[in-house]
Amino acid sequence: MITKEILHIAMEQSAEDINCKTEDFMKNQNVIVPFRLGEKARKYLKEPIIANFVSYGNNVVVSVTEDVREMVTEYVDKYAFYHLFETPNMHWLSNRLAGNGYNICFMAEYFLPDLNNLRPLSCDYELRVLEQRDFNQLYLPEWSNALCENRKQLDILGVGAYENEKLIGLAGCSADCEKMWQIGVDVLPEYRKNGIASALTSRLAHEILERGKVPFYCAAWSNIRSVRNAVKSGFIPAWVEMTIKPTAMVNEMNGEAK
Repeated sequence: MITKEILHIAMEQSAEDINCKTEDFMKNQNVIVPFRLGEKARKYLKEPIIANFVSYGNNVVVSVTEDVREMVTEYVDKYAFYHLFETPNMHWLSNRLAGNGYNICFMAEYFLPDLNNLRPLSCDYELRVLEQRDFNQLYLPEWSNALCENRKQLDILGVGAYENEKLIGLAGCSADCEKMWQIGVDVLPEYRKNGIASALTSRLAHEILERGKVPFYCAAWSNIRSVRNAVKSGFIPAWVEMTIKPTAMVNEMNGEAK
């Protein structure tokens, strides 16, 4: 199971991200609060954010801007909290948001380590712990999940898998917030399905914990390969999020004209 301490740290961070109280996530009733991005929010969270739905499995806590508060409140009251993240219910909200120039944007599931099952896994290749100085030449498309060129200063720790001196897999973590570091992993296509991703992820998780930080892992629900890696590596689902943004931003992400 996720320890109470680790879960509390994650809830504290979510509270900072969406302007609520940590205990709001443990209530039996849903909570709606005004949106405000906290000073210690995850560094990759960027405004404008119109609404953010967060659930740790007890209820949903929603941070909203005033112009959609009434609409979101009606939506939250209309369905069970765990159905708020599902189609066709989401279409109800999406259709109404469109009139305000907003749309559903990001949806993701987040994982935390299960300390009863987290253990360093092995693979048939050499694993090396890497520091920030080792990443300079690694900002390449094949390592785009493990490292982020736009936030190089946050990429502070990693584990690489090597065949002789060839890097064939890389897990990196980003110091996205004060107490929690996010793991991303890449393996070259021809080396996949050999246990490399889980070996990298589990080893990096241990390295993060040894430094007094909480590792966390994010995946889209539909990315079965990534979810399987999280579970195999010793992580279990902890919370889910759904974010509303201006339609123009969503269209831009889709490569469409503003």
